[in-house]
Amino acid sequence: MLFGRRDKRDAFERYAESVFPSVFGTALRLTRSREEAEDLCQEAIVRAYEAFDRFDGTNFKAWLLRIVTNLYINKYRRQQRGPHMGSLDEDGAVEPTAAETVLPDRALFDEALGAEVEEALSKVPADFRITVILSDIEGLSYQEIADATDVPIGTVRSRLARGRALLRTALAEYALREGIVKEGMEIE
Repeated sequence: MLFGRRDKRDAFERYAESVFPSVFGTALRLTRSREEAEDLCQEAIVRAYEAFDRFDGTNFKAWLLRIVTNLYINKYRRQQRGPHMGSLDEDGAVEPTAAETVLPDRALFDEALGAEVEEALSKVPADFRITVILSDIEGLSYQEIADATDVPIGTVRSRLARGRALLRTALAEYALREGIVKEGMEIE
């Protein structure tokens, strides 16, 4: 895409504003931390703006989610390889915050998916969780997920099936308790 400097900024802002709630929600589900999600989104937005000239113009949301996902995966892999380096700020320091129920994005998630589903999703291993989020929440195609996670489509299908199975198992007790399924019914 060829843009003048101001046109580029304006076009990028329009695109980014239209998909930001979805991108932030995905980052929040991936990181399970508001602060980390904000950092992840900020870094993704900066990288996307810097690379906006290479955006092909077809699906900005998928393109930005790919950047978010890649940043998250790279950070997750770095954390797995090395020891966690804590800071003095983390040692016993309590930061005053509002109750989770007053956060506007938390209220949206509770309405959209329900606290039980969010809790179950947070327990699904990262590779499966990423795939489920990108497919079932963000609506990306198998190819877009494969591109975002840098794995073959067959792996996307496998991770999606496994992630959904893990969610199904995690939510079975809730489904019985709420009367969604009856005792003895097989949950498919």
